[in-house]
Amino acid sequence: MKAELTEKQKKLDTDNWIIALTTGGIFLMYALMGNQFLKYIMDNNQPVILRLLLNALVQFGIAGLGITVVCLLRKERFSLFGLTKENAVKSILGAVICFIPYLCYIFISGQYKGYQPFSILITNDVLNSGFPVNIIGMAIIVIVWGFFEGFNYAVISDKLSERYPTKSKWFDIGALACALVCILFHPFNTSFWGVVEIATTFIAIYGMLIVKKQARNSWGCIFVFCFIWNAL
Repeated sequence: MKAELTEKQKKLDTDNWIIALTTGGIFLMYALMGNQFLKYIMDNNQPVILRLLLNALVQFGIAGLGITVVCLLRKERFSLFGLTKENAVKSILGAVICFIPYLCYIFISGQYKGYQPFSILITNDVLNSGFPVNIIGMAIIVIVWGFFEGFNYAVISDKLSERYPTKSKWFDIGALACALVCILFHPFNTSFWGVVEIATTFIAIYGMLIVKKQARNSWGCIFVFCFIWNAL
C-alpha cells in the first residue's frame, strides 16, 4: 500500500513544486526570449540601470524568487537555512576547498582572463556609470548574483533533503539535485574540457552543499558564488 504522506511532507512537496515551477517558468521564458534580452542588456545606447534591472529581474526569477515566495508563505526566516555566525568560517573554508578542482580546470584550460568579484555581463558598464548609479548598481549585483544565487542552492537543498532524507553522511538528495540542475542550467558540451567542466562543477556544487549540511551554515555557498563562481 502507498504510504500516506504526513502534513509536513505535503507542505514540503508544495514548497518544492513552487520553487521548481517558478524557476522553470522563468528559465523557459529566458530560453525563448534570451536573444532579445541579451540584445537589450548589451545595448550601450540604453540606460545602464534599466539594462541591469532587466538582467537582475531575470536572474532573481531563476535564482531567488521561488525560495522567497516559499519563505514568505511559510513565514520562515532566512536564518533557518544557515545564515548564522556559528561555523561560518568552517563553512566558507570547506566550500572553497570543494571549488579547488573547478579552479584548476579554469586555469589549466586557459579560460582564466582575470579576477573580478561580482562579474556579470555589464559589471564594467555599471562601474563606469558614475555616482550614484554605480553604487546602486553594484548593490543590486551583490544582492542578486552574490547573495541569492548561492543562498538559493542552500534553501532548495534543505527543502529536498528534508523531504527525502538519507542516512548517509555523504549522500544527499538535495545536494545531488542542485548539482545536476546547476549543470543543466548552464551551457556545456561533451568535449574533453566540457566533460572536465561538468565533473568539476558537480564536485563544487555538491561539495559545498554537503559542507553546508555538516556545518549547518550557508555562508560558504554565498561566499564561493561571490568570490569564485561570479569572479572568474
